[in-house]
Amino acid sequence: MEAQRKSSGDDSSGERGLLHSWKGYSYSLTPERLLLSRPVLQAALGVRHGVLLVEGGQVYSFGELPWKQSQAAEPAKPVLESALSGQRVVSVAAGSFHSGAVTEDGGVHMWGENSVGQCGLAGLSTVPNPTPVALVDSEASPPQTVPALELACGERHTLALSAQREVWAWGSGCQLGLISSVFPVWKPQKVEHLAGRYVLQVACGAAHSLALVRCLGPQDAQRPPPDKCGQCNQLLYTMTDKEDHVIISDSHYCPLGVELAEGEGRLEAPASAQGLRTSPSEPILPSHTSTSALAPAPPAPDSSAPSSECSHPPALGEGESALANGELPVSDSDPSAQSTGGSGAAAGVKSSPYPDEQAVKDYLKRLSDHTLAEQTAKAAAGGLHTLPPSADLLSPSTSTSAAPGSSTLNNLVASCASAVGERVASTYEALSLKKMMNFYLPSAGGAGLPGGVPGEGTKERVRLEESMQGKKSSSTGDIREEEAEGLRRRLSLPGLLSQGRYAVHLLSSSYTLLLSPRLLRKVGRPRLRAVALTPLGWAVPEAQEVLPSLQTEVWSWGQGEQGQLGHGDNLARLQPLCIKSLSNKEVVRVAAGAHHSLALTAQSQVFSWGSNSSGQLGHMESPSTIPRLAKLSEGIRVWDVGAGERHTLLLADGDCIQPILYYSGQQVKEGALLESQAKEPGQREEEEEEEEEQAGGYTQQPVLLPFCMNLGYVSGVFAGGQRCVALSDRNVMGFIASLHELASAERKFYCKLCSIKTQIIRPLLDLDSLSSALGPAALGQLQALAGRFGLLCHLTGQHSASLTANLRRGRDVKGLLILDHAAIFLDSYNEYCVALGNFQVMGGFQALTKPSLDFFGKSPELLQRLAECSEENPPVADLLAALFYLPTRHLHEYGRLLLKLATCFEVSSSDYQRLQDGCSKFEAVVLQLKRKKKEAEYTYHFWKSFPGKMTDSLRKPQRRLICESSNKALTLQNAGRFSVNWFILFNDALVHAQGVAPYKSLFSTHHVFPLATLWVEPIPEENTGLYGLKVISPEETFTLLACSPMEKAKWLRSINQAVEQALSGAGQEAASAGSGAGQKAEPPTSRTASYTFYKDSRLKEATYEGRWLAGKPNGRGVLKWPDGRIYTGTFKNGLEDGFGEYISPTKTLNKNDHYQGHWKEGKMHGLGTYRYASGEVYEGSFQDGARHGHGMLRSGKLNTSSPSVFIGRWIHDKKTGYGVFDDITKGEKYMGMWQDHLRQGTGVIVTQFGLYYEGAFKDNKMMVSRAGDEDFFILEEENGCSSHLFYFDSGKVEKEIQERKLWKLGRLCVCADEKWQAVFEECWSRLGCEAPGRGENWRAWENIAVALTTSRRHIQDSPELLSRSHSRTLESLEVIPQHVGPITMDRYHTIRLYLIKACDTPLHPLGRLIETLVAVYRMTYVGVGANRRLLPQAVNEIKSYLSRIFQIVRFLFPDLPEEGGLIPEPSTELQDKREPGCTDAQLESPKPGRVVSSSALLLPVLLPRLYPPLFTLYALDKEREDDVYWECVLRLNKQPDLALLAFLGVQQKFWPVSIPVSMPALGEKQQVLSSTKDACFASAVETLQQISTTFTPSDKLQVIQLTFEEITQEVLSLLKQDFLWSMDDLFPVFLYVVLRARIRNLGSEVSLIEDLMDPCVQHGEHGIMFTTLKACYYQIQHEKVT
Repeated sequence: MEAQRKSSGDDSSGERGLLHSWKGYSYSLTPERLLLSRPVLQAALGVRHGVLLVEGGQVYSFGELPWKQSQAAEPAKPVLESALSGQRVVSVAAGSFHSGAVTEDGGVHMWGENSVGQCGLAGLSTVPNPTPVALVDSEASPPQTVPALELACGERHTLALSAQREVWAWGSGCQLGLISSVFPVWKPQKVEHLAGRYVLQVACGAAHSLALVRCLGPQDAQRPPPDKCGQCNQLLYTMTDKEDHVIISDSHYCPLGVELAEGEGRLEAPASAQGLRTSPSEPILPSHTSTSALAPAPPAPDSSAPSSECSHPPALGEGESALANGELPVSDSDPSAQSTGGSGAAAGVKSSPYPDEQAVKDYLKRLSDHTLAEQTAKAAAGGLHTLPPSADLLSPSTSTSAAPGSSTLNNLVASCASAVGERVASTYEALSLKKMMNFYLPSAGGAGLPGGVPGEGTKERVRLEESMQGKKSSSTGDIREEEAEGLRRRLSLPGLLSQGRYAVHLLSSSYTLLLSPRLLRKVGRPRLRAVALTPLGWAVPEAQEVLPSLQTEVWSWGQGEQGQLGHGDNLARLQPLCIKSLSNKEVVRVAAGAHHSLALTAQSQVFSWGSNSSGQLGHMESPSTIPRLAKLSEGIRVWDVGAGERHTLLLADGDCIQPILYYSGQQVKEGALLESQAKEPGQREEEEEEEEEQAGGYTQQPVLLPFCMNLGYVSGVFAGGQRCVALSDRNVMGFIASLHELASAERKFYCKLCSIKTQIIRPLLDLDSLSSALGPAALGQLQALAGRFGLLCHLTGQHSASLTANLRRGRDVKGLLILDHAAIFLDSYNEYCVALGNFQVMGGFQALTKPSLDFFGKSPELLQRLAECSEENPPVADLLAALFYLPTRHLHEYGRLLLKLATCFEVSSSDYQRLQDGCSKFEAVVLQLKRKKKEAEYTYHFWKSFPGKMTDSLRKPQRRLICESSNKALTLQNAGRFSVNWFILFNDALVHAQGVAPYKSLFSTHHVFPLATLWVEPIPEENTGLYGLKVISPEETFTLLACSPMEKAKWLRSINQAVEQALSGAGQEAASAGSGAGQKAEPPTSRTASYTFYKDSRLKEATYEGRWLAGKPNGRGVLKWPDGRIYTGTFKNGLEDGFGEYISPTKTLNKNDHYQGHWKEGKMHGLGTYRYASGEVYEGSFQDGARHGHGMLRSGKLNTSSPSVFIGRWIHDKKTGYGVFDDITKGEKYMGMWQDHLRQGTGVIVTQFGLYYEGAFKDNKMMVSRAGDEDFFILEEENGCSSHLFYFDSGKVEKEIQERKLWKLGRLCVCADEKWQAVFEECWSRLGCEAPGRGENWRAWENIAVALTTSRRHIQDSPELLSRSHSRTLESLEVIPQHVGPITMDRYHTIRLYLIKACDTPLHPLGRLIETLVAVYRMTYVGVGANRRLLPQAVNEIKSYLSRIFQIVRFLFPDLPEEGGLIPEPSTELQDKREPGCTDAQLESPKPGRVVSSSALLLPVLLPRLYPPLFTLYALDKEREDDVYWECVLRLNKQPDLALLAFLGVQQKFWPVSIPVSMPALGEKQQVLSSTKDACFASAVETLQQISTTFTPSDKLQVIQLTFEEITQEVLSLLKQDFLWSMDDLFPVFLYVVLRARIRNLGSEVSLIEDLMDPCVQHGEHGIMFTTLKACYYQIQHEKVT
């Protein structure tokens, strides 16, 4: 490959990824170009070599490569690392003398120097070529190889960042962060201290390491805090219980965290209090509480002198002892401390001026243990001389604000109390703190310290942090101990009222005296502010994963003798520790030089710390142990950094789009360079000083590299050793320039927003006068606005970080978030503009004028500069408005830049299309936001001129004016002569203000009509000549007259548009006055809305929420009355209609009446269930709000054990007609006629003791009755006023009874056809007939279809009500069978199947009828009703049901023959013959000419459901006979088969000789012996036993027939010839089978068949077989066993 070195000015092939390399910063310098055939994607530099990654994933090395055996001297051109060919490399790294690469699949390859294990390959001192190194997770089983994302290499160590975002390390030294004392570490190991955190990037210095870590989000807060040290296993917390409080100590100190400092045989003391802070891993809201509340700190003069806020000279950070002269440095703002400072003995020689932890702890202990007097005395005597700076330490701002004469003690307590009190007062703001308190102290209320001070320059802010940073941080146990450090230290201070398990304190009076009154007043002042100006990372939920995180922390570990760890000291750290002062600086990138470190923030600032021997930190402070800002002139925004051995390279935005380069550090001269290279490495170090002077010195602060404009568009910078490298692109077709412009504009915009936030919004929110100036409404709007501004600012920061990353790596339009996730941006801007408009409408900017003038002074240059306003002396309100509207101008910028990018592509390409679409989206929103701004201004001016008191009630933040009729353009029809009407249309309501002309306060009343329930229609003008609009609202309808057709059209359009937008929820979106054709659509007449009625009616003050149609509730909705009544269901024309649920509270019982069912025209009508508060439940029919029709009333508290149940007919809320009343408490059941709740007419009473009365009733009393009991009848007859009782006994038959034989039981009961008429009437009415059989057949089918579909729709809303088989049944019922035309056998079967399905679901009218009949039948004949004398009635009732249902079936299928009619034969004769009357479910064709009967069609459906009560009655009736029969059966069954056959007289030829074995082996038979039992005719016996498992007579007859067939089969196989049965032969055999079948209630079975058998069957084959069975039954009863 051809590679030469050229001067960078030359032109050459290639447009992207051009590489320029140079050393130092002299003016004559010209970078050289490294020419490669492909664009360079990434470079990495070691001390004397470099690695390049080019497009296509190949890797080249250049410079000195001593590990390559073949090459002695430095190669002339980059060398391809061929060992990596075939692999696609995605990232490279270079350490001082070794290199690494990561391939696409996450594999790590290392090569170069390996003397201390930095390549991770054991047994080799150098590795000549890239060799794979595996990251093996040994904790996983089986062990797994972990893929890597990127590498970082130092001098003696290497770090890898895995795809799981964990850090792995290998090599030597404490910079590995591993818990290991044996070096080198040859095998990559996981850095456990960072496990569980999300690491974004790693960087290595010569002997230290940095990691950029995403803050823990809310999802990580669930882990419980550890209670033991992870290394030495001692308790982290100890608790001492005092009398009135508890002291928590976390003084556990783990020695493993820190290396011994050279030359000192002592351990570092643990970190002192770090300010009351939340965990470093939490984004603290840069708070504006305690600092600003206590007088804003005066900005320090911009010099290197320490700010008055920071009481410690920065020079002391390096390691000299501040106490060498025995005096302690003292805060100049702390007079009491100064006075006692001289007497202070040295507090122990330490490398830092801060008091050590022990001092603070001792003080706190004394504070809690001693009396007030002792404390005060001590303080006065200067007894606390070790503590002067502690006030600063605890709260940087309180030192300036404590009362001048107060003691140090006061100062400390005051600072604690202020920090605590203030923060508790605004816990809302400290969201992160609240979360952390929950994390550490379950349910504790807490406090934390601010991160920044308003109104200060960034330099002071950093210094302030340095003072807060406290002295050394120790890396003990688990980092979460660190996180809560500041918080826990204060848990034993009085004043923190926490209910956690760690601390319980009360602010007792003795402590209160310690605080100065002024301070207490400040602490106690209520804070109205509750705005998070810096949103947390998850503030934009959908943006969480898409956008880069800005809530980051920087962790460092390794050697720290130059301060390169940034912890405020020079100690080494064995394990990662968070640099707390960078915790909310939004660091997005870190870089490490040999002995210094850099952090780049989203706000384009660079923090640097560590060695500054050559000015590489970019600021004057000689080496800095904590991060400070590099000095760059105003407006220079850095976006990439590189760190070399002793220099720093910065890539920044300048004034033009093209990026510029800054260099900070050592000047390199070519001669000196060669000389230094010739020396040995050891020699070189000794001669460092000398070399610096030879090399021509170094920069005092970053200098601009003049040649950077010749390099094109630089996309990234890299530094290492003494070399610098820049990668640049040519601006092809303007594409690169446009990308750079987009990113640069976003960075600039973000910095601008941050300035507005910190310099304007935050100070304004902190003002005390704010709440009085704005009032609560506007203040709330301002807080909402500030919150939205914060979110928008944060989103911009994330976006700028994303664009910067795109420039560094990709430089294409594929990953542009603004295209892929435009919605996030558009929504944020929309919401911001809504909040802004709301604030403006409430007159917020005018109200802010006074507080702003107080704060910014009379000439607000700052406001003017930030608002980019060029006017002379503009009003402050306009300035503020311009400032807040500033972000919306940026949207236009997005549109412009996207369009500019689009022009770089072919019009037909997809990229062009995407960019074009993106541009038009943003442009559309720009227009929309402009319109919103206009509306807000228009509305504000309207309120300014609006008369009087109405403003207060009508002015709402979201409300915008659309138009109003002050020009008399609109009047009310039929208004009085003197009345004045004014109509105002807002985006959510139409307001009608009224008054009388002569009076001053013109408009005395106004009415608000919400738009959601407003309907407007034009009145045709033909005849009237009036331009009228009819306005309908739920309770009023009025006509408006316009003065001209134009006005009429304008108002009609405006109202309709406003209604449309109010309904679509876009009330704020745009109440546009746009006149596009699309705008003329009328809002729907049917809509969903909420409304509260106000007029006198049954709905007064009730609220309705649901569907409307033209001003009336219509459709589903909920109506709630203020007295607690609620109706939920359907409405029609404003009234309850359809299915609904109604709850009505009963005050006396303190319970609810609850109705669920159907309604009609506002009243209960149709089926429903009413649960009364008294505990009664009525289920049944209603009409006009009263119980009417068939229904069941259960009374009593619990439905299960109700004292009484009535089921029957109701008329106008009264029991009238036939009904059954079960009085459970008395144990009686009445079945008979009722009138007006009284028994009236014939009826029967049965009691639980088996008594039976029947007779006529009048007014609840029995008139004539007869009773039957076991042995006598009672006949009670009423002749005038005498009554005779006749006894009948089986012995003496009295003559009178003989005469009255005709009196039969059941004569005075209600006949079957009169029972349950209401049930059948309801079924007929459901089919659309007024009376049985009178109606249209087609209408009946229509009603069935409607019933099924509505029920199904009703059930679809709650699918759990429906089983799968049920829904299948419903589906099949939706097919209506053919119901006209002649009936054939096939159609008869179809009808039969349809009826079976219809009766299966209560949603079908027939199914509902069957269900009700079954319920009433059971109600009648179960329980007390199981009385044998009721059997005839029970049987007649079933027969009556059959005939009445059959009438309905014939109405639905008019061509079905009537009872007993014949269906003609089918045309083919091929079908199997079958007995008529058998209706089991198999679809075999019966014998031609089937007889139609109701029992054949309907009994299979009805009888199985009624079988239990009916069969019980049969069993009771036949009890005696069955007992006799059963006794016989048991006796005869004791005999063996042959004996029994002989006894019954069965002819010998029919006796089976052999029978099949129970487990037959191929037809094996077994001989019948004389002892054989239950073996003969076994199959016939089994068949007959099935009679008990069938329900209908036809099924039972079928069983008998099969039994006969089984007997015949067996005899045939015995005789081996055809024969015909004679009854004499058959009867004994059948009798044998009946005996052996042992059917318990055979008598009942026989009676049931006899009573309900199909008449047409009686004379056929089945009839004969049944007679045989019946004969057997009687025969057995009378069988005498000899």
